[in-house]
Amino acid sequence: MKLGIIGLPQSGKSTVFEALTGNVTGPAHGSEDRIATIRVPDKRIDTLSAIYRPQKTIYARLEYFLPTTTGRAGDKTGEHSPWMAARDCDALIHVIRNHAAAGFEPPSAYRDFLDLDQELILADLVVVEKRLERISLDRKRGKKTDAQEQELLSACRQNLENEIPLRRVPELASARKLRGFALLSARPMLVLFNNDDEDDQMPQIVHLTDTESCIVIRGKLEQELAQMAAEEAADFLSEFNISESAMDKVIRKSYELLGLISFFTVGEDEVRAWTIHKGTAAVDAAEAIHSDIKKGFIRAEVLAYNDLMEAGSYAAARKKGTVRLEGKTYAVQDGDIINFRFNV
Repeated sequence: MKLGIIGLPQSGKSTVFEALTGNVTGPAHGSEDRIATIRVPDKRIDTLSAIYRPQKTIYARLEYFLPTTTGRAGDKTGEHSPWMAARDCDALIHVIRNHAAAGFEPPSAYRDFLDLDQELILADLVVVEKRLERISLDRKRGKKTDAQEQELLSACRQNLENEIPLRRVPELASARKLRGFALLSARPMLVLFNNDDEDDQMPQIVHLTDTESCIVIRGKLEQELAQMAAEEAADFLSEFNISESAMDKVIRKSYELLGLISFFTVGEDEVRAWTIHKGTAAVDAAEAIHSDIKKGFIRAEVLAYNDLMEAGSYAAARKKGTVRLEGKTYAVQDGDIINFRFNV
């Protein structure tokens, strides 16, 4: 899964990217796209690895992408928006300045949110109108067109013209026929308020916090934290009363935003976390490991992580009856430990 980091100048996009990824490259941050794959921290994997002592321990991973920006983002709109580079991302993280910055006006978080959101809406409107114009031209030429696609695009245009981002219209944001257009305002969004070092409070903007998924980060502190050794970082967290690092917090919110969960496979050779969407059937979860497992699926032997912890061992859990066999349609739950039985 790939998440794009966007925001106006001086919002702290690069700082947030570096806090999340530990990837620091120097001052020329806007000169090229930056992307990093990070390990998803999960204490359950740590525990399972301590139990099984495998040759390899593999965590789930996420990608964070910081697109190139030049000049003021607000000066570039429509198809020329610098954020169009993030169109292939699964979700967006909108960083908003909520701290003082030299040479800039005092922060105005809601205004900044609206400014950039309007840019995303305009970029989508350009794409939608171009496609509708092409459909109209094809119909005049006697070519067959897709009536459902046209209806969906017309609904998109209506919402966008009314300044409604498509993520707030679930039936459009999730429409299969619209996926190829990679509409920016249809992407799930996490709003990240980048506060001063001493400020951990959410700004009182009910129009925003009631409609979007929002969290607060003290970007400069978190950037420093990402560069520290583990012991030093623990002391730092305690000193500044930070309950969890920005990386952990944003990853957790990223998972929630995308509707993701993890299931585990365990053994002496490997303990591994697999990322799937919530509600995924067992037979489709098997495909995350290998297509042959899905093809030859027989049963899924399932043990919930919490049941393993309560029993103390897999063998004890089996005796207690908490290890169970599930069929193809079983909806995999977050934290399930699964051994797939298959025959190809």
